[in-house]
Amino acid sequence: MKNFKYIFIFLSVIAFSSCEDLDINDNPNNVSETHPDLLLTNIITTAFQVQGTGAMYASRMIVQTDGENTSQFYKWDRASFNDYNNLRQVTKMMEEAERISDDSYIGIGYFFRAYYFYNLALTFGDVPYAEALKGETEGLYQPSYSTQEEVFVGILNELEEANSLLDETNIITGDPIFNGDVSKWKKLVNSFRLKILLTLSNKEGNSSIDIKSQFASIYNSEDIISASEESARLEFVDVVNSRYTEFNSSSYGSGLYMASTFVDMLKEREDPRLFAIAGQTKNAKEAGLSIDDFSSYAGGNPVVPYNEVNLLAAAGEVSKVNDRYTADPTAEAHNLLSFSEVQFILAEAAVRGWISTANAQTFYENGIKANFNFYNTYAKGYEAYYTETEAAEYIASTAVNFANVTTDAEKLNLILTQKYLTSFLQGGWRMYFDHLRTGYPAFPLGVGTAPTRWIYPLDEYNNNSENVTEAITRQFGASNDGIRELTWWLK
Repeated sequence: MKNFKYIFIFLSVIAFSSCEDLDINDNPNNVSETHPDLLLTNIITTAFQVQGTGAMYASRMIVQTDGENTSQFYKWDRASFNDYNNLRQVTKMMEEAERISDDSYIGIGYFFRAYYFYNLALTFGDVPYAEALKGETEGLYQPSYSTQEEVFVGILNELEEANSLLDETNIITGDPIFNGDVSKWKKLVNSFRLKILLTLSNKEGNSSIDIKSQFASIYNSEDIISASEESARLEFVDVVNSRYTEFNSSSYGSGLYMASTFVDMLKEREDPRLFAIAGQTKNAKEAGLSIDDFSSYAGGNPVVPYNEVNLLAAAGEVSKVNDRYTADPTAEAHNLLSFSEVQFILAEAAVRGWISTANAQTFYENGIKANFNFYNTYAKGYEAYYTETEAAEYIASTAVNFANVTTDAEKLNLILTQKYLTSFLQGGWRMYFDHLRTGYPAFPLGVGTAPTRWIYPLDEYNNNSENVTEAITRQFGASNDGIRELTWWLK
């Protein structure tokens, strides 16, 4: 009798479940829908991580002494299309935002699309863009390549759309950068538009994009990043998976040292940022020299055979990277786009005559002051070197004073050099691309010329051969997928 009772209850549950239309094939651990904020957090934290040492080798900031680093000696070859994996997450977030009719997440999605396609286009040249990311929706697994110019036109249009969609009345959650402040996302979007347009300075008057006019229009009519607290930066916390990207990084082992190019620029200007970036040489420490003694810092020549620098390092005559970067789990925030960088962008645009030239010096000085303030905030134990007074004295010094130069070339050299000095473990490949675009600051090359791009991934040759071959031929001629070929933005 008891068994019959249990059977009756079991059958009743089945009947009730059938009335509720329960799909027993639904997997609660593999949901088909989610709120876009759950995707946004991961998208942001992925994009805002420090991009590592590769760009610093190429930009003459660090050297390797226990082997020949390919980035340092300009011997790289292929890069990957991993950014398309990140773009797939952005696509999913935008789809979920469309499902719940939230334009703000769609606008942020357009920003991250622009960010990743910008990086891809600078890395390779022509890349899949118009037909990219359509495998799931349209079964298009072998996308054609858009020209580099088409990519830039497209992402500028997407950023314009993002600016329109970001509704300040909406509430953004899952946002560790601006804590849901949509107005700051709008400022980031418009500031990034300025960055892209300046990247195309060599194409002024020779492009389907009216670069100068667009830049002036955005500057004059749109909100942009206008204070340090509006910088697009990720703050790290001492929690698992949220610590500083380079914390405990093994790549800073015994073979990595500072490069003389970067150290000497700082020493020549008696720039106190050197103290927070580099460590004293072993000999200087043993001699008891103070941290603010510029003679206690030295770099290795980035173009000589690595063993020559290794001998100097072994003799205690070369500085390592300051250990705060790897010893402190919250060393400093990482900027995707800082107020300081925006000020240098405006300073260069002013010198080029895109906006009022009268403000070039002000923008330039604001960029330096903002970077001193950054180190005052984050370089623990070094705050006294980066006060407003120290910044003012530095700006007035002979090698830094904007009033001491007269020609546009001299002004651009000052601006780009100061922008370079703010980029240690900040901004990824930004300064290398700025060097390719402007020639400032000058980098020692060794033998040959600086590479201008990376070779397409081997997977593209295996799985999308017809389209990648067509793109190579269109840009460089048949079989010329080389690292020193000029892509559209540099021609």
